[in-house]
Amino acid sequence: MTRQQVLDHYFLDARSRLIDIAAFLDRVERAAGQDDFRIKAFRAALNDLNGRGRQKTKRVLLAFSDPTTEPIPAATTKAACGAWPGGNSR
Repeated sequence: MTRQQVLDHYFLDARSRLIDIAAFLDRVERAAGQDDFRIKAFRAALNDLNGRGRQKTKRVLLAFSDPTTEPIPAATTKAACGAWPGGNSR
């Protein structure tokens, strides 16, 4: 596809998702309490979207990923939380 075709095809969907993200961040910032590892990872991922470099998808995924290589002895929760609680590994 040409750049124009990509924009024609995907722009409105991306625009909608960006507005959803802005609304999410507004809700988080209005709410009382402290940031946790999830919003810190989210903000790191947003920083990775800035600029024109390639591999944005990879960098965003890594912002949420557990960089460790050793398995843990047992799961500590019953559900995934979407971000690694150990902090930003980059």
